[in-house]
Amino acid sequence: MKKKKREYQSSELVKSFARIYGFEGKLVAFEIKDFLEDYLDESLFKEIRSVNLENGCIIIRIDSPLLKHDFKMRKGFYLKKFQDKFGVDQFQDLQIL
Repeated sequence: MKKKKREYQSSELVKSFARIYGFEGKLVAFEIKDFLEDYLDESLFKEIRSVNLENGCIIIRIDSPLLKHDFKMRKGFYLKKFQDKFGVDQFQDLQIL
């Protein structure tokens, strides 16, 4: 079936609006948070307060000191996972707060 000239997928529209209004980083942060929800156990995921993307740096705020320490110890592993999933050129650093 051929797509009509003005027929779009809803995800394409959301990405288009994000590009126009400058909140593409927030969309990527939501995708990272969804990825973490699938990757981590439910009880561990509940300890993650927020995920943001600022100037190519992923900032993850974690309430649990143990999970925060684990993320800091495996920072390179998680950064590589995010780069593999979302593209190497999008992220240069990962901060755990």
